[in-house]
Amino acid sequence: MTLARTLKFHGKGLHTGIKVEMTVNPAEENTGICFRRKDIEGEPVIEAIADYVTDTSRGTTIEKGGVKIHTIEHIMAGLWGCGVDNAVIDLNGEEVPIMDGSSREYVEAVMEAGLVEQNADRVFFNVTEKIHYEIPEKGVSVEVFPDDHFSINLNIDYGSRVLGNQYARLENIGDFPVQISPCRTFVFLHELEPLLKNNLIKGGDLDNAIIIVENELPSEEINRLKKLFNKEDISVGSSGYLNNLELRFANEPARHKLLDMIGDMALVGMRINGKVIANKPGHFANTELAKMIRKTIKKNQSKPHYRYDPNVDPVYDINQIKGILPHRPPFLLVDRIIHIDAGSVAGVKNVTMNEPFFVGHFPQEPVMPGVLIVEAMAQCGGILALHNIGDTENYSTYFMKIDGVKFKRKVVPGDTLLFELKLTEPIRRGIVMMEAKAYVGDQLVTEAFLMAQVAKNKK
Repeated sequence: MTLARTLKFHGKGLHTGIKVEMTVNPAEENTGICFRRKDIEGEPVIEAIADYVTDTSRGTTIEKGGVKIHTIEHIMAGLWGCGVDNAVIDLNGEEVPIMDGSSREYVEAVMEAGLVEQNADRVFFNVTEKIHYEIPEKGVSVEVFPDDHFSINLNIDYGSRVLGNQYARLENIGDFPVQISPCRTFVFLHELEPLLKNNLIKGGDLDNAIIIVENELPSEEINRLKKLFNKEDISVGSSGYLNNLELRFANEPARHKLLDMIGDMALVGMRINGKVIANKPGHFANTELAKMIRKTIKKNQSKPHYRYDPNVDPVYDINQIKGILPHRPPFLLVDRIIHIDAGSVAGVKNVTMNEPFFVGHFPQEPVMPGVLIVEAMAQCGGILALHNIGDTENYSTYFMKIDGVKFKRKVVPGDTLLFELKLTEPIRRGIVMMEAKAYVGDQLVTEAFLMAQVAKNKK
């Protein structure tokens, strides 16, 4: 899903205090959510994934190539909670505007604009075993259990007489806009001085944060706060909140922590089916958990999605492959196609000692040349491209570019290579972009990104 139209926001950064303009743009399938610094030459882009988290001091910061974006959690939660999978967020500064300290304004704008369903299927990470992160000395723990949908149960307890022990729950992400997005960030009064000394919360004020006051304030302290916030009507009543603000929910602080967690968990880059149980979570624990999940996803992605069963008839046998590709022995390097659809293909190459290249590569230790593994993957990709176009006998595919090639292990006689390729972008004007992987058994042996062009054959 992506936005039906562009959204514009203006505000100041919570920590930098700098006024920022932010534009949230619709994006194509498989873009994910990413940030673009329009104020920097070259307009660098930072993908909103946990790999790039570099700081979690009172907010989540991502950084790539020396370029930073601060306090991304509220806009991330707003987009993720409304079902937005793909968006490009333009900023003319280094921090997302804080607005009223919640995600409410972001959510209202998304809901007013509406969403557009896209062609690519939404991908989920299904939790299959417990994932656990904790900081025992701080009483922080976050666990994720297998479940058929995403939910969060969260508890906070800071030993505060005002807050007490608070609990918040989100059983259905569809409830986020009403139940969670309006909940504002909060801070204890005794934390303000250290934050200011650490050059933080320059943009913080009584309009974008709940300030909790544990003890009665003497008149000189109230006078100091008047100067600090440049307000003459500073007061603390029996509620324990500066200026006696009215909470939007009785457990608004706990709900805001849940909001933060959704924004940070969105940095997994993939929606999750799992039940989250969190005690005293914060940005550091949230993003560390997101990093752990991303590592698990990468590990799972390194295994093949398809299995070659010689007892099952292939989609295309060698004779059908010869009817699609112009290649012929000894340079036809795909024996069977075992899966194909509009976006992906899987094929097989049986590597035997009879391969002609083993005569010279190498006589005493036969190894399949890496360039030929890449060529074999490309031939599989050519079948995918021509499958989408049709009229295969009148077209051929040609290499344009190869990127990110990695060889993980040797391929030797007796190995059966399984190739898996998928389109990374829709085919446009005959240009085919593919992610390619080759496996022997469950082990990834080669991977690359391939670009090819489909061209009509000259008669």
